[in-house]
Amino acid sequence: MRFLRRSTTDPAADESAAETAADDSAVTSKSYTPGKGKATPKRREAEGRKRGPVAPPPTSMREAMKRNKELRKANPVSKEERREAARQRRERMMSGDDKYLPPRDKGPVKAYVRDLVDSRRNILGLFMPLAILVFLALLVPAPAVQQYITLVCMAMLLVMAIEGFVNGRKISKLVRERFPKEPPAATRGVGWYAFVRASQIRKLRVPKPRLKAGDPIPN
Repeated sequence: MRFLRRSTTDPAADESAAETAADDSAVTSKSYTPGKGKATPKRREAEGRKRGPVAPPPTSMREAMKRNKELRKANPVSKEERREAARQRRERMMSGDDKYLPPRDKGPVKAYVRDLVDSRRNILGLFMPLAILVFLALLVPAPAVQQYITLVCMAMLLVMAIEGFVNGRKISKLVRERFPKEPPAATRGVGWYAFVRASQIRKLRVPKPRLKAGDPIPN
């Protein structure tokens, strides 16, 4: 009898077939996106893996030059472009752009000291021509001429030293009055800085003077 016959259909097989059919229908669906099997990495982690670890700073000039050479190979730049970039950097440095100045010339204090020196006529400006004169005097075969030039140069050097000392103290006082809130480290050594600036020929000063001799100091 049929109702006494055992059914040949396995319930587990039916469930498995149903799951397979469901998976097939999901795959064929346009909106289905297969799983990646792992979590999506964060943006910071992905960028960190892309960029790699940050290299430590160079410990020597030789190592810094080697790294710079490797960077130039990785990012090749034409010779003309390097020359143009160097020319622009020099022009901005000579114009007094604080971003391109060396550390010794940066800051409003040093700019004010340069204006003080450039707005005056200093005997110290004859230091380099005087050194050339002493060198030429050594080539003169006449001892009397050498002795006379040496005495004149010694007197000029003494006057320059006195002028540099007086101007250094005066400029240091003006700087403290102009920048009372600046830390002591920013105003330290301005007298010597003014001395070195004044001993250079005006046309050779770096950065170039913004003022001519006799011009008032801008506020």
